[in-house]
Amino acid sequence: MKIIAIAARILVGAVFIYSGFVKGIDPWGSTYKFIDYFTAFNMEWMQPAAFVLAVLQNAVEFVIGVALVLGLRMKETAWGVMLFMSFYTPLTFILALTNPVSDCGCFGDALVLTNWQTFYKNLVLMAPTLMVFLYRKKYVPAYSPVGEWIWIGMITIAIAGITLHCYRHLPWFDFRPYHIGANIPEGMTVPEGMPADEYKTTLIYEKDGVVKEFDVNDYPWDDSTWVWKDTRNNLIKEGYKPPVHDFSITTMEDSDITDEALAYEGYTFLLVAHRLSKSNRQAMDRASDIADFCNGHDCQFYCLTASPQSEIERLKSELGLKYDFCFTDEITLKTIIRANPGLVLLQKGTVIGKWHYNDMPDASSLIPDLQKFALLQQIAKSRNKNTLIMLSNLCLLLLIFSTSVFCKKTTEP
Repeated sequence: MKIIAIAARILVGAVFIYSGFVKGIDPWGSTYKFIDYFTAFNMEWMQPAAFVLAVLQNAVEFVIGVALVLGLRMKETAWGVMLFMSFYTPLTFILALTNPVSDCGCFGDALVLTNWQTFYKNLVLMAPTLMVFLYRKKYVPAYSPVGEWIWIGMITIAIAGITLHCYRHLPWFDFRPYHIGANIPEGMTVPEGMPADEYKTTLIYEKDGVVKEFDVNDYPWDDSTWVWKDTRNNLIKEGYKPPVHDFSITTMEDSDITDEALAYEGYTFLLVAHRLSKSNRQAMDRASDIADFCNGHDCQFYCLTASPQSEIERLKSELGLKYDFCFTDEITLKTIIRANPGLVLLQKGTVIGKWHYNDMPDASSLIPDLQKFALLQQIAKSRNKNTLIMLSNLCLLLLIFSTSVFCKKTTEP
């Protein structure tokens, strides 16, 4: 029984760690999911709290997960995980029935589950969760109460620091279809043999004041006394949907230049600003220098936004912007990059560089070989991330040593 209880604790803890981490490194993704739910349930008044709720939820999940795996404060942790699962399991059942949002977002973009898959996952997890809860008083703590609280405090600081870093820059890991190395045209292609959407067509006819529905095989095509009124196409089975299914670029003159931009042999910079009213003004201004660089080096530069033309004209007038603005769907822009604005570099439709506005390169540092420049930037970013991880691991080792020496639980004779 003891081994089963420990295995249940580790299993539930691992799921919570994974869920909290993949969402913690993408706080804006979790925020957008909260906003989707608030909109679906007519709770728009809650949208201003979406970011705070997302960050808190992700941190709580991660802390609970680590506490379960390490066996910290098991009485409180068992209550926490039990309350968490008791709330979300029936909630996901309601979401599965109503389907207000297509995917739950419980694992962010790292693992996309349908609402029914999420409910089944929670249902399966309830068994080990109950085991953890019922066995909570029998777990033997490895540290004294002080040591346990030190651990929990450090874990909280760690996930808060990681979330803050990814908020101010970009997620450490990009699970979206616009990650560096992704080819956008390939992502828009449906592979041969993949199933297409299936629809049921219903034909509605009227005769002598009586309205009747027919399918395409038995409608009264040869009876002129029946008058056609309407045709309805209902989706009965969703087919394969390519990873990139809603990417388009439309000029202010209403011309679609998607294919032209993605097929360009040279380099293309996309300044992504989903809402200009909320965009960082300094970054929008600094982007002018990058646009000037593009004009002198045969590169393309477009600012993609979902803002109305009036906002575009107002911003161009305020900042004296000369680069081209184009329209793209807002959800697509939020998916492309978690920054407003963010800078994306393409080479013939392949993403070779992405920058948060806090990390946007100076035009003076750009070189004609932008592929080499982007590679060097990624190497530097990877080096900085690895350094941060190494320092975190060092702090973790020091914490383990200090808690082992000073906070080890002692057994009275």
